[in-house]
Amino acid sequence: MTALRITSASKRYGSAIALDNVSLEFPDNAITAVIGASGCGKSSLLKLCNGLIRPDSGEVQLFGEAINYNALPALRRRLGYAVQGNGLFPHLTARQNITLLARLEGRSEPQLNARCEQLMTLSQLRPEHLDRYPHQLSGGQQQRVGLCRAMMLQPEVLLLDEPFAAIDPITREDIQHQLLALHQAEPSTTVLVTHDMREAVLLAEHIVVMQAGRILHRLSSADLLSQHPGQDPQAILRQLLIEAP
Repeated sequence: MTALRITSASKRYGSAIALDNVSLEFPDNAITAVIGASGCGKSSLLKLCNGLIRPDSGEVQLFGEAINYNALPALRRRLGYAVQGNGLFPHLTARQNITLLARLEGRSEPQLNARCEQLMTLSQLRPEHLDRYPHQLSGGQQQRVGLCRAMMLQPEVLLLDEPFAAIDPITREDIQHQLLALHQAEPSTTVLVTHDMREAVLLAEHIVVMQAGRILHRLSSADLLSQHPGQDPQAILRQLLIEAP
């Protein structure tokens, strides 16, 4: 049993096709990058995974069972979710943002403090950052806080929707390596939506290429690079899209 599986899922918005008979099984405790141009359906795919949208047909299974859309809050406690721009609550400090879900779960203060300190160390946040509000933090610091919040409850499945897209290149590279460190310390079934092939190759063991709501390719990043030796990752992506049937 895999933690996350999509079977024959389709989704339309009026006459526009967002997802067209998509079937995917995400390897457990590995990072899978879903990549493609804007509008290809990759964000819709991620929203399908956490129940933000429902398929018109087909099924999404989490932890061996079809999603129960009447019990989403309980299900989402087992998921981590981070988005572009971090989605932090502006009226809460970094510490309050990170620990919010755990407080709702009724975790004790010692548990909250211990977990927060652990995540700070892994993500290289400094203690003084925790008592600042989001607007008092840099973009990179905000994104680290967003990742810590997503991982606070040690989720079995981590969903990342272009979380580094709004960050400058130097900071992005640093946080990408922090994500790898977090994943190594606490492996989870991770789905990373990105439009950046370089990011996909750096972070993911498996790569899914989408176009027009369909899955074009599913392969390991190692196989992808071995099949296109010496090529720039962005050039590889363009080639894959051009060669699509």
